[in-house]
Amino acid sequence: MSRTERLDRFQQRHPSVGFPIAVVYKALDDRASHLAAMVTYYAFASLFPLMLLFVSGAGFFVQGDPALRRQLTSAVVSNVPGIGSELRRAINGFHGSGAGLAVGVVGVLYGALGAGQAAQTAFNQIYGVPRFCQPDPIRSRVRGLGLLVLLGAAVLISTGVTAVVSTANGLSSQLGTWAKVGGYALTFVINCGLFSVAYQLLTALELRLRDVLVGGILAGSAWELLQTLGARFIAHELSRSTALYGTFGVVVATLLWIYLEALALMLAGEVNVVRTRRLYPRALVSQWAGYFELTTADEAAYRLYASSQRFKPIEEIVVRFDGAASHGQAFEHDRAEVQQQGDEEGDQPGSQSPP
Repeated sequence: MSRTERLDRFQQRHPSVGFPIAVVYKALDDRASHLAAMVTYYAFASLFPLMLLFVSGAGFFVQGDPALRRQLTSAVVSNVPGIGSELRRAINGFHGSGAGLAVGVVGVLYGALGAGQAAQTAFNQIYGVPRFCQPDPIRSRVRGLGLLVLLGAAVLISTGVTAVVSTANGLSSQLGTWAKVGGYALTFVINCGLFSVAYQLLTALELRLRDVLVGGILAGSAWELLQTLGARFIAHELSRSTALYGTFGVVVATLLWIYLEALALMLAGEVNVVRTRRLYPRALVSQWAGYFELTTADEAAYRLYASSQRFKPIEEIVVRFDGAASHGQAFEHDRAEVQQQGDEEGDQPGSQSPP
């Protein structure tokens, strides 16, 4: 027995090893990194308009309390490591106005609805939802608006909690450290709940809370971790940069931070699917071998990928699997098949040989 076969049998017998391998394999099959990149673009495009909209709203509703306005603005920009300080300087002298509010609304709608569309496409692909079951452009944007409202409510609640625990008022002074710990714990619970509901809202399937809760907790944990590490890393690196390089570095670092957040969201979704549909253990060589001994999870995953490409309900897709083959036989089979296809194309009328 080869070393690869021994490792394969080991990970198939131990779910603690086979489960994360199956999650990574499914993420590679779904091209989760490309899905995260689409979400990153629209999320970054909506970042400044969202800040502009928030400052405009704060200028209208808390115009008589400049101190509270500054606290709310500081609490919001603290959620964006690195670029938050740049945004604060850019909008420091800005006051609530109708023009700023209108620009903010248009920008937020473009970015947020685009991010919602990209997230829906990603989650539906991860869950293997057939194309004809996915919502049409109108319904998908309505779902995106629902996510935008949910996200806005969660941000307001989280910002309010952060502002309360960071303000030296009587309650926080009496409770001391416990007030801050409780505030951060409440913020963490809100974030986990937000991500869990996002999986339910943006996937064209009836998902129960227990089907998405694990992924929501993982996404919320990644959010808190990346916020902490991202803020420290960016502050450390930009403290040694010039003004020009620092501005460019902030933008690049923020794009990377958003991308890592989106990628964590995709991976947490993969965890939900692999766990609830028991798409593990996978064959260890399934990512690079053409012919191998399929596991039950492999067959279920490949059927899921095929069914997700059904564009119409009248379309029928039948998935069959050939027998297993060794690595040498698989290579020879693949090479012979490619050669046969080339010979058949060369025999067709009008085909020409390369010079």
